Amino acid sequence: MTDATHSAVVTSATVTTEYATPMRAERVARAVGPDNTASMTTQVEAATVTTEIDRDTTGGLQSTVDDYVVNLGVAEAALDAVDTAADAGGQSDTAPTEDSTAAETTTDETTQL
Repeated sequence: MTDATHSAVVTSATVTTEYATPMRAERVARAVGPDNTASMTTQVEAATVTTEIDRDTTGGLQSTVDDYVVNLGVAEAALDAVDTAADAGGQSDTAPTEDSTAAETTTDETTQL
């Protein structure tokens, strides 16, 4: 009987998601980025987010892809909620302008005797 030498086989997957705008794609990529592991790379090109995942085992790849897809769903839901709240409040994605009015500071001028 001979000893077989096993070498590591890398399994990989590519997850590509397309969005309505490049801004939306960038926001989704930034939202999922902190959860990416060392075996993952995420890139944004126009309105497309592409994540490459490499793992040593098929089971590890399956787990990582599953986690990533869940994270995408959470990121998309969070961005949808922010967009809905902004739409309801008449807010926009733009920064405030110089003529925007900020909340005024109030003070309590009660005198104690």
